[in-house]
Order: sequence, then C-alpha cells, then structure tokens
Amino acid sequence: MPPMQEREVFDVLVRGDGCVGRALALALSAQGLRVALLGREQPARSEDLRTYALNASSVALLRELRVWETLPREAWSPVYEMQIHGDQAAGRLAFSAWQQGVGELAHIVDAATLEQQLGAALSFAPHVRRVSAPVPAALTALCEGKESEAREALGVRFERHGYGQQAIAARLVVEQPHQGGARQWFRAPDVLALLPFERPQAECSYGLVWSLPSERAQELLAAGPAEFESALLQATEGAVGPLRLASGRAAWPLSLGRADRVSGPGWALLGDAAHVVHPLAGQGLNLGLADVAALAQVLREREAWRPLGDERLLRRYERARLAPTLAMGELTDGLLRLFASETPGLRELRNRGMGLLNQLPPLKRWLTARALGA
Repeated sequence: MPPMQEREVFDVLVRGDGCVGRALALALSAQGLRVALLGREQPARSEDLRTYALNASSVALLRELRVWETLPREAWSPVYEMQIHGDQAAGRLAFSAWQQGVGELAHIVDAATLEQQLGAALSFAPHVRRVSAPVPAALTALCEGKESEAREALGVRFERHGYGQQAIAARLVVEQPHQGGARQWFRAPDVLALLPFERPQAECSYGLVWSLPSERAQELLAAGPAEFESALLQATEGAVGPLRLASGRAAWPLSLGRADRVSGPGWALLGDAAHVVHPLAGQGLNLGLADVAALAQVLREREAWRPLGDERLLRRYERARLAPTLAMGELTDGLLRLFASETPGLRELRNRGMGLLNQLPPLKRWLTARALGA
C-alpha cells in the first residue's frame, strides 16, 4: 500500500482498522474507488484468544476479496455438527451439515490471523492509502467499533443495554479429536460454547466462549488452571472429556446495542459501530461483514450521476441492513432472557421446545439457512 501523496483526493474515508474496516477498504478498492484507511497499520496486541464463527456468506465475501485462500490451514476449522444442550434432559438440539445439505455449518477462524491476512491483502490494494488523521472524502464509513467517537460527533444515539455478564475466551485441548463438532450449553445463568479448532493441537483443540455473570467470570479468571479446568468439566458434564487450558484467559463485558440510524449525508455506520449483539449465536462479525457486502453493492450499483455520499443512496444500505440486524439482536436477546430465567415452568417449557424443534427437520433447515446467511 503506497504512502499517501500530498493533496490526494479520496472517494471514501474508512475509519477503523479492524476486520470490518479492512474488508470494506478491500471491497471498495476493487471497484476502483480511492480509499483512505484511518487506523493503526500494525496493531500491538497481546495474545488474541478470540475465534470467529463465520457463516457461508462471510466466507464467500472473504473469497471474493482473495483473503480466505491465504489463511493458514491451522487457522480455521470447519464445523460439521452442532449439539446444543439445555438444562434438562429433554433439552437437546442437534444440527449436522449432512442433514442440512451443506458442506459445513460454519468455519471457526482465528481472529488475529484473519485480521493479519486482511492487512496483508491491503498491501496489494492499489487504491487504498493509510492516513494518520481524517481526510476529506465524499463518504465516511465508520467501522471504529462500539465506542466510536466519530459516531457520537454525528449526534447518533447508540442505545446500549448491559447484560451484567462477561465472556471468557481461552484455548483448550482434549484427548479425543473433535471431528468438526461444536457444542453449546444454555443454562441459567450462563452460556458456554466449545468451538472446534486446530491450535495448539490439530483436531484436539477448542476455542472457548463462556458467558457468565460478571462476578462469577472474575472469580474464574482469578482461579488457578486446575480450578478453572474443574469448573469446565462440571459445566460441560464431561461430554468431551477433560478440558485442559492451553492459553491464558481473556474476558470482555457483554451488551446489546443499536444505533438509532446507520446512515446520513456523507456517512454510514458498519459493524459494532452500528450494532452489538450477544455472542451466544456467534453472529457479531458475520453481521459486520454483511454490512460490508451490502454497502459495497449499493455503491457499485449506484447511478452514474449520484454522488457517493448522497443521503438517498445511503438509505438503500440502511434499508438493506435494518431487518437482518434487528432480527439478530432480538433473537440473541430473546434466547438469553429465555434461558436466564430459573422459573421451573418456563425451564421445562424451553427444554421441551428444544426437543420438539429437534424433531422438525424443515424448521431446522430454515434456521440453518438463516445462520448461514442464506
């Protein structure tokens, strides 16, 4: 990526240098648009323990950007089966790629590696320049995350509801191969997901995402490895055998958030700057990459006479993303509240509902299609 030339004119300023911002810069550069990318070039991170569950639409976008093929094989793992456990024996739900007629249900991807490879692809993008301060552009795309200062400066109201929970991430190893199987436990008051992975040990590793009340999360973060592994064994009911820590542990607070508007004259919001959801469905980055695909399509299909920052043009993007993001926010929030309740009658009802859904293949296929981004 060549350095910025003095007085260079840009079509789009992308504020934010995470996965969403980098993907947008690549997508718009491919259209021949002149893009300024505002953010750090070499992010200084400590060990990044996050994993992303990418759906088929996200993988398709990364293929289109010629990034997917550059990911090292050990940086991603396909999910062929998903088993969901409730908090009673009747609460069981299983999905398989074979039954749904797809190659994979999802791909689990190392967060740090994906961000690095997006950055590597940018070095070959002829129309992208990195900038260290905002520059004039016809359109500003805000991909700065949920704490975006530029969003606040625009007067956009970001409604956020804190769950009083934190998500713990770690890497785990087991004795038996995972065989591409993911598992998730929905209970009051926590949600635990084991995501099949290849690091540090091929076929015998999991990425952990464990959402708990903040006080309990802090207790587990402070616990020694043996105590933490014991808590994991109890929480997973020994379903995959003993789980051993193979990394440090990290945590972050969880919330539901949505901007009251995601576009205006000369600007648009994408990713966490526009919406934040609970990670129980693994759809956070999928929503952000879907924003990228939608905005890129709107700009690509605009009338030749219409400016990039035209408010009516950007409303097309807003309309395209309104229903999917609102539906995912309501779904994740509803599921969390449903399984957070310890009311005996409701507990029995939700577990029986899971068992009933497991016996309805057409509805399962419909749900799978929504999760895959179809």
